[in-house]
Amino acid sequence: METKVNLPLVGAFVITLVLVMIGIVLWLAAGGAVQTRYDLYLAVEDESVAGLNLNAPVKYNGVDVGKVRDIALEVGNPQRVNLLLAIERGTPIKEDTVAILKTQGLTGIAYVELSGGTLASPVLRAVAGHPYPVILTQPSLSTRLENVLTAVLAKLDSTSGSISAILSDANRAAFSSALADIAIVARTVAARSKALDSGITQAGRTLDNTAQASAQIGPMIERIGHSAEAVQKMGDALALTGASAGATADTVGVEVKRFGSQTLPELERLMDELAVLATSLRRLSDQTERNPRGFLFGRQPVPDGPGEMSPAP
Repeated sequence: METKVNLPLVGAFVITLVLVMIGIVLWLAAGGAVQTRYDLYLAVEDESVAGLNLNAPVKYNGVDVGKVRDIALEVGNPQRVNLLLAIERGTPIKEDTVAILKTQGLTGIAYVELSGGTLASPVLRAVAGHPYPVILTQPSLSTRLENVLTAVLAKLDSTSGSISAILSDANRAAFSSALADIAIVARTVAARSKALDSGITQAGRTLDNTAQASAQIGPMIERIGHSAEAVQKMGDALALTGASAGATADTVGVEVKRFGSQTLPELERLMDELAVLATSLRRLSDQTERNPRGFLFGRQPVPDGPGEMSPAP
């Protein structure tokens, strides 16, 4: 007895099972029951992003937290590259968080590394006029090395130019002449080595004599110090004497002032009287010379003239 199989029913069942399996796979690929949500952030790079592709990983301190959603040149400034990053919601992106381009291993595949973000820093948010919050960026290691190498090469170029200028034909000729002069001096010194030895010996003796003189200078300086102390004491005594002389001069000044105000008028009157007395004595002396008898017997009366009579005594 043959079993009857409903082929259309079996085909429909198989097709339905395949479609269900495809749906389950797509659902799991989309995140399953717990679908991860992302927030979009913008990072602006001032360097080449060679090696960075779409869906490249975004890591925070080495942990995968998102992926690169879009890479495009900035409109109006092709020297800058805008990176649109899709980062898992809840990732602590702060205002001091920094994005740096890094390469993974020896493959050279680039990714975005986030670092920083202190606890005290506020959460990064979009500002007015920008649709996405903007994460700060720093130069990658390759860019920093390139800048350092460029600076080093520039210095090497400058140094090589300076060396070329130093090693010019004129400088080489001058250097050769200087070496020749040094050789002549060396031969002269070698020829006069005995005289130099004698000079060094004499210099040693001179240093010994200088040391002895230095030893004798100590007592001399001490004596000079004592003399200076004596001179200082003498100066103090002279200062005291000067002060006494000043006081004496003040006293003498008072006496002179008193002499001028009281004694001088009396002396003037005395001199006037002496002058009058001298005049009288001079007259007496003149009369005595003319008539000595009159000085002894007095003056003789003058006889009466004709027609005169002497008054009765």
